[in-house]
Amino acid sequence: MNPDRQTTPPPGNHSKPAISLVVAVYDKPEALRLVLAACARQSIGEFEVIIADDGSGPAIADVVREARKQYSYPVIHLWHEDAEWRKNVMLNNAIRTARSDYICFIDGDCIPSRRFLDDHWSQRAAGKILLGRRVETSHRWSEALTVEDVTTGKFERLGWWELLDGLKGDALRLEDSIRVRSPFLRALLLRNVHTLLGSNFSVFKSDLVAINGFDELYDGPGCGEDSDIQYRLSLIGTTGKSLRNMAILFHLYHLATTVSEACRRRFEMVRQTREPRCSHGLERLA
Repeated sequence: MNPDRQTTPPPGNHSKPAISLVVAVYDKPEALRLVLAACARQSIGEFEVIIADDGSGPAIADVVREARKQYSYPVIHLWHEDAEWRKNVMLNNAIRTARSDYICFIDGDCIPSRRFLDDHWSQRAAGKILLGRRVETSHRWSEALTVEDVTTGKFERLGWWELLDGLKGDALRLEDSIRVRSPFLRALLLRNVHTLLGSNFSVFKSDLVAINGFDELYDGPGCGEDSDIQYRLSLIGTTGKSLRNMAILFHLYHLATTVSEACRRRFEMVRQTREPRCSHGLERLA
């Protein structure tokens, strides 16, 4: 088997899921253990989890094997050898592998709330890409979080310590942890957003195929897995729909990453060409 497209399927047969959740990972096995525990308490029943692994060590595979024994939902582990940043290559592998017609994307250090997938699924619409947000948790909160906190749902109930973290600036956007079901109320409270966050969005698989998936010519984070995707989708008429204050997601603390100048230049070139299909994506067009 080609090591750049290695697929480890879950044991047993499973019916076609309603939604495929793609989790992009690079190491951080303890964070993935928390993510998979959160998946086990999702309010929607029929889903699959695809681990899009950009060259992690064996600890990630150990966490996946553990989850398969513990939880009933299917977990597929995709892996290729570590060769610097190739997240978009692995995301394209995940699109190819997904059995559902609808795909949701998160990162491996983002913990989904109980109704996360249900919100993405119930709010889906033709010609729309759903734009979620995330709570930026503090270093203190992230270090203290346990699997038990996740399985009991305790992590969703922010208390005085979390509010204090927010007041000190150690945590950001705590208000995004409040689920507001009414679109009218969200609009009234000015809670709509218009930009895609690569760690919390969903779209029909056919729309991703139409733009040839993720552009594999990006060599770093910050543009190719979010801005580029949103722009190319807009060129085929797929526009954003805000899910702020729905599909609640908690991002574990880490130091901020920066967008390279090479990625910025690539995205600027894409905007100048106005070409919806990338040349190096699901297929090689050039």
